[in-house]
Amino acid sequence: MRSYSSVIAAFVLVLMAGSGCAVVPESERPPNFVVILADDLGYGDVGSYGSVRNETPHIDQLALEGLRFTDFHSNGPMCTPTRAALLTGRYQNRLGPEFEGALSGQDMYDLGMPHESETIAEALTEAGYVSGAYGKWHLGYKPPFLPTSQGFAESWGLGSGDGDHHSHVDRSGRADWWHNDRLEMEEGYSVDLITDHAVDFIDHNSEKPFFLYVAHLAIHFPWQGPGDEGYREEGQGYHNLTKLGYFEEDKDPSGKVKEMVEAVDGSVGRIVASVKANGLAENTLIIFTSDNGGYLTYEGGYHNISSNGPLRGQKTEVYEGGIRVPAVAWWPGRIEPGVTDEIVASFDLYPTFLELAGAGERSDLELDGESLVPVLLEGGAVRPRTLFWRMRERRAVRQGPWKLIAPAGKAPELYHLADDIGESSDLSTERPEMVEQLVRELEAWEAEVAPRNGMR
Repeated sequence: MRSYSSVIAAFVLVLMAGSGCAVVPESERPPNFVVILADDLGYGDVGSYGSVRNETPHIDQLALEGLRFTDFHSNGPMCTPTRAALLTGRYQNRLGPEFEGALSGQDMYDLGMPHESETIAEALTEAGYVSGAYGKWHLGYKPPFLPTSQGFAESWGLGSGDGDHHSHVDRSGRADWWHNDRLEMEEGYSVDLITDHAVDFIDHNSEKPFFLYVAHLAIHFPWQGPGDEGYREEGQGYHNLTKLGYFEEDKDPSGKVKEMVEAVDGSVGRIVASVKANGLAENTLIIFTSDNGGYLTYEGGYHNISSNGPLRGQKTEVYEGGIRVPAVAWWPGRIEPGVTDEIVASFDLYPTFLELAGAGERSDLELDGESLVPVLLEGGAVRPRTLFWRMRERRAVRQGPWKLIAPAGKAPELYHLADDIGESSDLSTERPEMVEQLVRELEAWEAEVAPRNGMR
């Protein structure tokens, strides 16, 4: 296997010998990283994970040529928590209760991810990378809590969690399309604009190592296709079911959702094409995944929205349908095509990128995630560990095939996922010793990351 410590050493020597603008030979550069994060995309929403409704040839090709994960989990069952964990490499619960659920534009508009949290963009900047963030942020609605305050050299997109895909007005009626720290409204569909900026970033940074974070708003509501028109207007409020968009009387948005899934697939195709056109394919790791599971139903009678395949539950829940998501890693010549059932999570990307960039373990960061390099490049495994989820009163623990659902104040449930992926057979009464063990571990984790009576 190629030594990445030697690669980064050569990279640093070339920069030191030059003027600071030297072009590093491709063979001596650390790899580029591209994360494409879909929003609310369910486990069964793409063809390579069993969808027969949506046509996703680009994502499916990525899965065919790369490594497809069957047991990849978002760190939260909603938008903000997973994004916080992915970008910090730590449990989002460490940041406080605001980051266990979606950051609200009503009573949390002035809050944002703490600046003392060192993001992967900041860590990679120290290793000589340039980083760009395009799309949905949802870790702060306005300056100074936007991406350029967290290590990204450039950003375009929305600070909120669910802007109109066409008018770019958020649920509170605020204009919400930012270029770095300035409101700079653009015309166009969110998927197209985000992709345009991502491709432009690749084109302009092809001669240096980069980290590109492409965080689509699709397929999050309002459910709008590329050919629709925006309906939200500045100064109006959409904190009711009008936030979803407008449909026929049957309240079945599946047609719009299909258009959105396929628009995201087209974006993946354009980004991969740009990487190839710039001669970067063999030196670029692309990760495609989702921030949480999909909605199956929504209040008010909305139904037939997304698909979580054989999984129980949906977005906002800690059953597998809320947290197990599609994920593919693609790196031609480095990652062997195949499928892995390793149990991994969003926050594992941070230490993975650090190791591949030759930036060392950075023990000062106290990361909770684990490097996936053995899985990606060696066909190996992640060390055995216990994973935890908590979104307010909803809690879950995963240890090997065992999954504990432990809602606060209610009896715990226990499932053996290797035999019961749909979480249909509660084994808590048959295996009380396993329930007791996992509850103890959950309580110890809660005490360590963020005590309930005063989170830190």
